[in-house]
Amino acid sequence: MSRARLLFIVSTAIAILLALPNPASAHRNDESYLYLDVGDRSLSGRVEMPYPDLRSEFGFELEGSPDELRAEIASRLDFLQTYAADETSIGAQGDVWDMTFEGYDLLFEESSGPNGLGYVILPFEVDLTQPSVPQLLDVTFTPFLDEIDDRTNITLVANDWKRGVFDEETNELLLHRSGSPSGEIDLGDSSQWQNFRASIDLGVDHIRTGPDHVFFVLALLLPSVLILVAGAWRPSPSFGYSLLRIVLVATMFTFAHSITFTLAGLDYLPLPPSKLVETVIALSIAAAALHNLRPVLGHREWLLAFVFGLFHGMGFAGLVESLDIDRSTQLVSLLGRNVGIEIAQLVIILVTFPTLYLLRRTRIYMPLFYGISIALAVLSMVWVVERIFELDLRVNRGVEFVLEWPRALYVMAVVTALSAAYSWREGKRGRLLPCGELTTSGSASDVDSADDTSVDDTSSEDEQVGEPVG
Repeated sequence: MSRARLLFIVSTAIAILLALPNPASAHRNDESYLYLDVGDRSLSGRVEMPYPDLRSEFGFELEGSPDELRAEIASRLDFLQTYAADETSIGAQGDVWDMTFEGYDLLFEESSGPNGLGYVILPFEVDLTQPSVPQLLDVTFTPFLDEIDDRTNITLVANDWKRGVFDEETNELLLHRSGSPSGEIDLGDSSQWQNFRASIDLGVDHIRTGPDHVFFVLALLLPSVLILVAGAWRPSPSFGYSLLRIVLVATMFTFAHSITFTLAGLDYLPLPPSKLVETVIALSIAAAALHNLRPVLGHREWLLAFVFGLFHGMGFAGLVESLDIDRSTQLVSLLGRNVGIEIAQLVIILVTFPTLYLLRRTRIYMPLFYGISIALAVLSMVWVVERIFELDLRVNRGVEFVLEWPRALYVMAVVTALSAAYSWREGKRGRLLPCGELTTSGSASDVDSADDTSVDDTSSEDEQVGEPVG
């Protein structure tokens, strides 16, 4: 089997296996929700009450922009918090714990009427009377159960690291109805393995939903299938050499972000303001893209990966904020999230590198190489302006569309297939560009002929590629 076919099969399989739709959950406007965040020694959460109920039962008639709606909710916040506290009870073993409500948030939904306001969200903290959160909790949750017939409220656990739950909105543990408003929740057995698995998912998701990290890796990948010859990019002579450069870049990026991510997660590294970190992360994309356009560092893309990887690690550290967990749980969580980040990074490489390698000797690669690099540089500078001046220039909508999961993986599988076909056709027609050659000293030189089919991975071993043009 030729290397081209193997690359296509691998990338397609990865795309199909990984492009599985994520489970989604939607609120119903006839239910109130109690979400719990479980730590080792703390319990917090939020109450979410539907705006239609507030309007019908308490006469809320809110109009105007989101800012005007927030101002009106803020003016009635004391009433809302008092009502939520009266209708919510959490405890264990006969004790009922005090709850402190602070602040609010609003959830807007397209199906929630003319102003789009779906839910009012009221966060709270629980004052535990015991040193740790017990496995069994007694919960009463009754908003609107007495006022509205046939109502159902739901209690869920949103976050519980030791039990492998993170940012979950489908983990329904208790249904509350007018005839049975109270019940007992069994959080289940905890284990570090569940924590590790949940942390891996978090790391993967952070990369999947973080386009700046994705584009930085992409900018570093683009020159991996090229070598410098007299200051100009030429196709790499071998698969092994290109793969080695990829491995080096990925290793240095991993090493760098693991340093800052772990130190910050263990509270040994004070983090700079998030605005500064996010701005430098945006600049890292521009730096990698500009190196593609003017390779002043030669083949040392790994240096960019390491230096800016330190700042990307600080960006990843935002994942560990406000976690009330003990040190062993924290270490397992950090390890799992690092593994998840590396898995996502590996996926990016595996679905992108085959296409780059297959196209490297075709006439379209260099225009794509420079075009993508310029586009990434421009996009990164837009992000810099947004983050410095706290603006919304609305470029993220287009970015999110391009990277939407799982469509992006399916698209990459199709692109890889087309790249394999195009490269094979160009090889049959003798139009593949000559590769650069690595000398024994490690420098690069031109190859005047491309008759050696060992560097033509799109042709069979017994086929000779014609004389390249250019």
